[in-house]
Amino acid sequence: MTYSGHAKAIAILGLPLIGGHLAQFAIGLTDTVMLGWYGVEELAAVTLAGSYFFVLFLLGAGFGWAVLPMVAAADAEDDETSIRRVTRMGLWLSLLFATFVVPAFWFSRPILLALGQEVEVANMAAQYLKLAGWGLYPALLVVVLKSYLAALERTQIVLWITIAAAFANGFANYALIFGNWGAPELGVTGAAIASIAAHMVSLAGVVIYALIVLPEHNLFQRFWRADWEMFAQVFRLGVPIGLTSLSEVTLFAGSAVMIGWLGAVPLAAHGIALQLASATFMIHLGLSNAATVRAANAYGRKDRAHLARGAMVVCFMSLGISVFGVVAFLVFPEALLSLFMEHDNPERATIMTIGVALLAVAALFQTVDGLQVVALGLLRGVQDTAVPMIYAALSYWAVGMPASYVLGFVFDLGGVGVWLGLVAGLACASVLLLARFWLYGIRKLPAPV
Repeated sequence: MTYSGHAKAIAILGLPLIGGHLAQFAIGLTDTVMLGWYGVEELAAVTLAGSYFFVLFLLGAGFGWAVLPMVAAADAEDDETSIRRVTRMGLWLSLLFATFVVPAFWFSRPILLALGQEVEVANMAAQYLKLAGWGLYPALLVVVLKSYLAALERTQIVLWITIAAAFANGFANYALIFGNWGAPELGVTGAAIASIAAHMVSLAGVVIYALIVLPEHNLFQRFWRADWEMFAQVFRLGVPIGLTSLSEVTLFAGSAVMIGWLGAVPLAAHGIALQLASATFMIHLGLSNAATVRAANAYGRKDRAHLARGAMVVCFMSLGISVFGVVAFLVFPEALLSLFMEHDNPERATIMTIGVALLAVAALFQTVDGLQVVALGLLRGVQDTAVPMIYAALSYWAVGMPASYVLGFVFDLGGVGVWLGLVAGLACASVLLLARFWLYGIRKLPAPV
């Protein structure tokens, strides 16, 4: 396949995945925008709670993401039995993980207080998490089933289901946060209920589609029967993926905690800037998912030349997309930040000042953030996850987190210093993971004759 052929194939597969990730992002964005209208403390609380939730969610989502390369490789070999076995055990592991960690949501208040958060913000965040934590069950099951569908290149339906969930979340937020349409005014509790509603809409959509359109896989027939061999395989691949995601998300969660030490207003500005940075990251994440599917197909067929050419194309596509993020954050920061605040907000000027500085730093890490997640996608496609997990831990915990603390508090750069630490961690990960793929991952396949 030519380079242009690869670009076209990646775009066809990746655009619906990018759209799906942006629609998923819109759910969190809606929470941020509406709570920003509702109050600064409420926005700060859900920013903190969102970081807490996603630490646990992304750890458990490793099992769902393990399904993506395994099903794609099985599909390349026309092995429908393995497709069913992998997906079913991914569902099992996700349910078990959710059951194990749900108590952490119930006891979030003392944990947040121990991390040095303001009492009122911690109280509201814990109130949100006690309810939103139950959404972990449907959220993780959705990751497994979306991965199953994406691996089979059924990406259009993934997009439409996620859009439906985003609309459900938006309507529920508008009704329950503010008390519109005769609903009670519930503030952060309303946002938690809306989040659960969105996860349930997604779960219903993917289950119904799998049952009606792909009945030959019989995903839920004799669901209770154990398959310990495949359980172990998904577990071995999924745990490193989850821990890799945990490494990155704890870097960002740690940054939220550190900025929380500076007060509710800086934390609110951090939450807004992070939402904007996450929007561009979703595009790279969609490319990463497409890279996983394409790499896994090449891996299943033992086609190194196809893998190498596709990898080069997806890396250059990621670099091209980064340019747009850099321009947006440097040229239009005030306009972007204004989307999240009412004009009469008494803290508006302070939040804008902090937010503009944070977006300037976000422009710095656009390129490396995109490349590191694309490299992870390629490595997952060739089922190489253990060493990348170590690289991620070193980059985010040994480089990024200490750099954030030193620059933010020792050098007294505040929120900007914390975010510069993010740049250091992401840059380190980008270099290590790209080197891992090109020096080792691609050599897992035999050289072309």
